[in-house]
Amino acid sequence: MKRTLRDFDWQGKRALVRVDFNVPFERGTTRISDDVRIREAVPTIDYLRGQGASVILCTHLGRPDGKRSPELELGPIVERLSELLDAAVGYVHDAPGDDAKAAARTLNAGGVLMLDNIRFWPGEEANDPEFAASLASLADGYVNDAFGTAHRAHASTEGVAHHLPAMAGLLMEKEITFLGGVLENPTRPLAALLGGAKVSDKLQVLGRLIGHADGLFVGGGMAGTFLKAQGYEIGASLLEENLIDFCTETMERAAATSTPITLPDDVVIAERIEPNVPTSAVSISDIPADAMILDIGPRTAASYAERLAAMGSVVWNGPMGVFEVPPFHEGTRIVAEALASSNAVTVIGGGSTAESVAHLGLAKQMSHVSTGGGASLEFLEGKELPGVAALDEVQGTH
Repeated sequence: MKRTLRDFDWQGKRALVRVDFNVPFERGTTRISDDVRIREAVPTIDYLRGQGASVILCTHLGRPDGKRSPELELGPIVERLSELLDAAVGYVHDAPGDDAKAAARTLNAGGVLMLDNIRFWPGEEANDPEFAASLASLADGYVNDAFGTAHRAHASTEGVAHHLPAMAGLLMEKEITFLGGVLENPTRPLAALLGGAKVSDKLQVLGRLIGHADGLFVGGGMAGTFLKAQGYEIGASLLEENLIDFCTETMERAAATSTPITLPDDVVIAERIEPNVPTSAVSISDIPADAMILDIGPRTAASYAERLAAMGSVVWNGPMGVFEVPPFHEGTRIVAEALASSNAVTVIGGGSTAESVAHLGLAKQMSHVSTGGGASLEFLEGKELPGVAALDEVQGTH
């Protein structure tokens, strides 16, 4: 069992907290379009302040590749966090240097300081030991609350944990508890709903869930390769030809382990991915040569919705169609609404699945919406995440 921030006396101490404030902005502006990741970190920050700690935050934003990039500075994020905390948040254009050390030293109990975009320094992604040590020198304890970057072995997610008492924040704890629980001790029956563009993105998680889940449901672009493996013609749809044999073997292995895999029996097709383009819903045996599968069909959506809503637990990773482009959002919407109103334990993998659920206004009706896309997928695959592995174990556990 991993140590959490509740297992430490923070009175008069400085906490270095790795958060994931890599938020999207409205195109061409400094307006944050989705502040979920900031809001999710507020309970950890509030807890530490309430325990008498001063809080030093570090996050990345975008991919500046180890160089300072003015458009990726954190001013708008600091402003939004100040509003959410109803408290001033300091901001220093430094992370490992003297300016950061001076600002950290003078931070009062309950004070909050934001370091600059941690990826402005090449030592971050290189997990440079000296860079990690300089970050650690700012604080008395380290809290990782950035599940979304826990699959990266960077200085602020892994390296710094070797220099300070290292523990999980409240968001990190929640992620580990929900994702771990649904795999280790799920409320049965357990179903997995897998979508998104490619089978290749889901190879490992498919392997992990066969024999463990009670049913797998496939949608999204990845359904095309599975349908092709079953002998259907899929027109101009996305096809990973090198994975046809894998899909065939996966279906056979699933049948042998009593883990039924359900594929769409109708799909929404169009010749182009454009808003309001002419579409039709057809049986999987009637896909024209010049058309693409861009969503599950209405029969499939209704069937998936009914069957998934009757499950004890559902893990969902990957939308059912090109949900960003109406009218190819309907399959995702129908399934999401059924899960939101069901009694199932619903765990939504991060990334585009979380975005679609948030866009539909259904996030609060799900049991858990992960803040990590790649991290949640790797966790479900059974991989050990460097940012989690580096945290201290509670004494007496292994």
